[in-house]
Amino acid sequence: MDFTGAASRESLALAIRGLDDVIDSADPDDLARLADELFATVALLDGQPALRRALADPAADPDRRAELLERLLDDKVGASTLRLLGPLVRSRWSRPRDLADAAELLGRRAALGVAERTGTLDEVEDQLFRFGRILDAESRLRQELEDRSGAAERRVELLDRLIGGKVDPTTLRLLHQSVRSPRGRTLDRSVGELVELAAARRQRYVAEVTAAAPLTEQQERRLSDTLARVYGRQVSVQVSVDPQLLGGLVVRVNDEVIDGSVLTRLTEVRHRLAG
Repeated sequence: MDFTGAASRESLALAIRGLDDVIDSADPDDLARLADELFATVALLDGQPALRRALADPAADPDRRAELLERLLDDKVGASTLRLLGPLVRSRWSRPRDLADAAELLGRRAALGVAERTGTLDEVEDQLFRFGRILDAESRLRQELEDRSGAAERRVELLDRLIGGKVDPTTLRLLHQSVRSPRGRTLDRSVGELVELAAARRQRYVAEVTAAAPLTEQQERRLSDTLARVYGRQVSVQVSVDPQLLGGLVVRVNDEVIDGSVLTRLTEVRHRLAG
């Protein structure tokens, strides 16, 4: 997806922050429902260009745009989906298609949020990657899954015969969407985007730990359990050693740094004594 306009990039960043707050606290079943409803909204926007333009019209009152969407979806999606879509429609978009693209990206991220909450994100990323390699090796299969001369459900049925019951439900949900609604992309490109997105989501909860000496397996497990309680989900711990720290740990998760090193404490003491 290519969000080249500044307005679209800013609106998307705001929407992603809102969704991440939901992912951090939502039940996996609720997240799966949210993803499905977002994908259904994308289909609605793709199928009705006039509606898409009306909802993304920068000249229209933002609240009126949100009211229009709510009237259309009120009995079709849940309250949490409407809460997420309201700010999305109120935002400014550089072009109408960006609104639908953003809704699809949020749906994909919500689906991957299910895997985050259930601890299967690594497995989902690997399954998506391996499916991409299958597409590379089986050109006829790729053509059948991309064949738009027939009904979309026929492509979905073929996909189910291939991998139904063999992959994580999140993997199947994401591939269903890619096969059912290619939105102008080749399937291998769509799968490649999903692999990149899954990898990015996985890195979101990787703790980069710097220690003065190697940690034992028990220490790593205890640290991982402690961070999981703090962040409300599993956290993968990656440890590097820096003897200059003298002791303690420095932990970085995304942009948050927890510095408990002896070196830092000594430096702070020196500064207080010097001050």
